[in-house]
Parts: sequence; C-alpha cells; structure tokens
Amino acid sequence: MWKALKQVFVAIPIGLFTTLKNFIRKPVTIAYPKVKPPMYPRYRGLHFLERYEDGTERCVCCGLCAANCPADAIYMEGAETEKGERYAKVYEINEIRCIFCGYCEEACPEEAIFLGKEYEFAADDRDKFIYTKDDLLVPWPRKKPSEVEFKRKTRRPDVY
Repeated sequence: MWKALKQVFVAIPIGLFTTLKNFIRKPVTIAYPKVKPPMYPRYRGLHFLERYEDGTERCVCCGLCAANCPADAIYMEGAETEKGERYAKVYEINEIRCIFCGYCEEACPEEAIFLGKEYEFAADDRDKFIYTKDDLLVPWPRKKPSEVEFKRKTRRPDVY
C-alpha cells in the first residue's frame, strides 16, 4: 500500500510539472483560418492575369500559354480593340485539369499570367473551378502594388 501511495504522490507532481511546462511553451499549431501560414517561395497556386500600369490587360492572346499547357487546361479566344491591339476576348482556365506546372507562366512573352500563392479555392461545384478572365484579372485599380517584378513595364508597340 505504501508503494502505491508513493507512486501516486510522485506521479501527480510529475504530471503537473509536464502540464505547466507545456502550458507556457509557444504553441506548435496555428489558428488557421484566422492565421494563414506563409507559403514556400516556389509554391504555385491559383493563376492570375496581370495588367499594365495604365490598367490595360497584358495578355495579347498569343496562345503560347495554352500551347505549352500539358494538361490542356487553358482556353482562349482573341479579338482586337479599335486601335488594333490584341486582347483575350475569352480566357478560361480549368483548375481541375491544371497540374500547376508553371509552363504557362514561363511561355508568356507579355508577362501576363502568373501562378500566385492563393491556396484556398475550394468549391462545391465542378463548374466553379473554371476560372474566367474576370476571375483571373488583377482588380483595377490595384489595392496593393504587384508582387511581380516585370522585365518590361509598357506594352510593345506593333508586335502582335
């Protein structure tokens, strides 16, 4: 009986010490959706289409992104403005088919399409995974400066 009582009186302080030690420790978990973890620099998330500084679309609908897409996830139809500048009349990306390889981003000569860091794009319907141009274009006017460092800031004259 003494042996059992001794074990209880030793075990309880050891258990309380362990509890207090973990109580004052920095938590290893985060309060996810309130606190979002930073993504790795090479993470490829949801696509977005960039704009020039004047608000016009960078995409000229050359089709290189769709041609380089191994999953055939990009569909586009081109048109011309009254000035003769090409733009994507229809631009859709099927995010279910996309494998987030980044070939579209690498192929784009106008630096128009990028893979962002967004990872919360779950939906309850398969049709909601087809992102249109309106969904992908960066809102204008910008709320914050672009994170992309463009090699060319202005549109090339008379290339397309």
